[in-house]
Amino acid sequence: MKSYQEMTKEELLQEKAGLEAEYAKIKARGLALDMSRGKPSSEQLDLCMDMLDVIDSKSVLKSENGTDLRNYGIVDGIPEAKRLIAEIVDCKPENVIVYGNSSLNIMYDQISRAMTHGICGNTPWCKLDKVKFLCPVPGYDRHFAVTEHFGIEMINIPMSADGPDMDLVEKYVSEDPAVKGIWCVPKYSNPQGVVYSDDTVRRFANLKPAAADFRIFWDNAYCVHHIYEDKQAQILNILDECEKAGNPDLVFQFCSTSKVSFPGAGIAAISASAANIADIKKQLSFQTIGHDKINQLRHVRYFKDRAGIEAHMMKQAAIIRPKFEMVLDLLEKEIKPLGIGSWVNPLGGYFIGFETLEGCAKAVVAKCKEAGVVLTGAGAPFPYGKDPKDSIIRIAPTYPSLADLTEAANVFVTCVKLVSVEKLLER
Repeated sequence: MKSYQEMTKEELLQEKAGLEAEYAKIKARGLALDMSRGKPSSEQLDLCMDMLDVIDSKSVLKSENGTDLRNYGIVDGIPEAKRLIAEIVDCKPENVIVYGNSSLNIMYDQISRAMTHGICGNTPWCKLDKVKFLCPVPGYDRHFAVTEHFGIEMINIPMSADGPDMDLVEKYVSEDPAVKGIWCVPKYSNPQGVVYSDDTVRRFANLKPAAADFRIFWDNAYCVHHIYEDKQAQILNILDECEKAGNPDLVFQFCSTSKVSFPGAGIAAISASAANIADIKKQLSFQTIGHDKINQLRHVRYFKDRAGIEAHMMKQAAIIRPKFEMVLDLLEKEIKPLGIGSWVNPLGGYFIGFETLEGCAKAVVAKCKEAGVVLTGAGAPFPYGKDPKDSIIRIAPTYPSLADLTEAANVFVTCVKLVSVEKLLER
């Protein structure tokens, strides 16, 4: 099979005519398929329904420390929930604060507190002339939305197979005191599925910031979200590495059970150094008298420990694995020989990051939408929604049924081919 770049103009025109006929047939079918967000499917959520049975009106709702969980109190989370989170991210329970249901909410709060009251006694960001954040791209659109909401200037940092471009990160962080943080999804990154290498993690831990209040926002969202039982990526423990490097306060690590149990009804947490935890608790005491301790207990009684969570996640993997494999196999068969796209085959997480020919992503997403398949907006994985090469598309395979996903993936492939041919003919 010839790649599109090898085809003559006449061959491309012939290919275009065939693809337009195929696209017309697809549009005539009146599809309504959605691959826009990385949500668990109903099948995945069904796996957790018996969690609702572990606590009822006859349950003893007391923590192991004797606290009545029906009442106010315990601002940083019940001891057994802190221990469960600590097992997941491999840290000490005393370095954990368990919140409500959303890790994104915790990240927002950390930015908000830094703006209004400062971090660990440093000047509140709102009193500074300029605040900047580093943003590995492509990345998570909701991270970028938070910093944009607060008027923080965002700086693109290119991603590689090992993580962010650390030469650039080190340069910005060490030279510019206005750089106050960096967003990171270190394991099975959103949207590419990149896993940070050991060298990358160590270089993060050994950063020498010009700003005393610089923090790494380490969103370990997919720490237990493997697709395969026998191929599971591991990353170095950032808290341990920061401690070894003499930078214990450098990182805020976030995690949640949003895609483990129920999105919107899970538990979320931050883990950090003793100094950071004390600073957060001091400010948190003005914000809440405590989060949902009954839900924290529900999660502990259901999962029990890390082994319980890992066993549950293998059940989820059995559901999502065929979906990822179907999409990746289709791309390998239909796109790779034509030379019109590239991607990373992820071992976990929720997305496939597809890179089109330069200048094609928006057109592909628009054509898919016209044909009844909704994708995430083409610029979403970049700050301000601006993809400088207009080439990255986030594919979210988890939510649709396998049948619907197969249909949507075939539409996507047709649109990529058609837009690529049109782009090459323009040249």
